[in-house]
Amino acid sequence: MSRQPLFIVLYGLILGAGLGLLIFIVIGVGQNSSDSDSILAGRNVPNAFGIGSPAVNFELEDLEGNIISLKDFRDKAVLINFWATWCGPCRFEMPAIQSRFDQYEDDLDVIAINFDEPARVVQQFIDELGLTFTVLLDPGGTVQREYRVRAYPTTYFLDKEGVVKFLHIGYMSESQIDQYLNQIGIGE
Repeated sequence: MSRQPLFIVLYGLILGAGLGLLIFIVIGVGQNSSDSDSILAGRNVPNAFGIGSPAVNFELEDLEGNIISLKDFRDKAVLINFWATWCGPCRFEMPAIQSRFDQYEDDLDVIAINFDEPARVVQQFIDELGLTFTVLLDPGGTVQREYRVRAYPTTYFLDKEGVVKFLHIGYMSESQIDQYLNQIGIGE
């Protein structure tokens, strides 16, 4: 195969991958479900929950091997972020989530649930970004299936009673994070 056709094939693959990523990001940005009819058809799925329902409890290990339960996070609002180290939009929004966690630590807990990656890979990512909120491992994606995660990142916002108030699929800008937090009584 000569170099010119190989170059064209490689260029096409790179262009296609880039366009695919762009479409994923654009489609994901701003997709918010604020009623139970649009929470990924959750009302029609056994054991599913929706906006206005208590969040499903889970128990997962943190990076030190401690078992952490969602029930441990009460009396504060909770942001649950489902993510992966290979997810570009996840990497972009993590600093803004960390900033809000630092700013509102008396009123907000953050739980970042990683999808089925080795602890050492997750720890490297956490160290690189300087994240200090709770990071949990979800081997096999059990909790992610229960929460009907279909794209990364996916973020749930819970009020102080553990009730799901908002679901955001895709990248969140700082202003979107602030808007959700304001609507659950944080940073008003």
